[in-house]
Amino acid sequence: MTNATDALYARVAPGPTPVFSLAEMDRRPAGEDLPTIPIVGLELTVTEAAAALFETAADELAVPVPDTDTLYDALNGAVRTLGPAGIAGVTPQFEELDADPVEWPEVAACRRFAYRLALSFWYEGARSRPMTAGEVGVALYLSSLDRYRMAEFRELPRRKLLVARAIHEGVTAVPTETLIRLGAVMSGEFGRTADRDRDREWLYKQALPDYRRRRFAFDLVRWDRSQPAPLIVRPDTGGYLVGLTPPAAPDGLWLRSARTEW
Repeated sequence: MTNATDALYARVAPGPTPVFSLAEMDRRPAGEDLPTIPIVGLELTVTEAAAALFETAADELAVPVPDTDTLYDALNGAVRTLGPAGIAGVTPQFEELDADPVEWPEVAACRRFAYRLALSFWYEGARSRPMTAGEVGVALYLSSLDRYRMAEFRELPRRKLLVARAIHEGVTAVPTETLIRLGAVMSGEFGRTADRDRDREWLYKQALPDYRRRRFAFDLVRWDRSQPAPLIVRPDTGGYLVGLTPPAAPDGLWLRSARTEW
């Protein structure tokens, strides 16, 4: 990066990176791909949490899309209503339900909600969430990935590996909090979210000046949820870090909203 670009990033950069060992704080049980969800003294699997939500709160959570705190409160109410025995009783029946989002939208939604909660509790002493489309787009912009016509890019061999490497390169190019701030503006520009901070927008366009590259980077990931991306981690002690890349959601895709979903 040039000195001018370094100066721009310095204006949106946070303080020192927090001291937090991601490896030591990983909550996943040995051999498991996802962590359990700690609640009311229990450790629920994604399936158990989804079954509890489906049994007690599926209709209330339908719209609008809830934030993670709302989901956790709903799960807390479900656990207190059903109890451990009740959850154990409804889980096998829930597992037998078809996850087709057209025929059973509530089932698919509850599985997605439980997956979000598991991601949130991936690390002890922290909260985590999937990267937004804007954050992944900023990472791609900051990488050395060439810009292609979208139709041509889809024909490239091993393009998912190419994008994965570019995302990794981009998230390490700037401090994580800077990535988050720039990502919020990119989501506002192309994802129609309500981030309209004039000073932040000016910095964004100075730091990422090429409109066509911004558009290409955002479009590359906004509509392709089959592309993995790492977690954003917020330790309880402050600051932000980039975590591991989680497995796909129950529908085989990765969550990629325009807004942050803590």
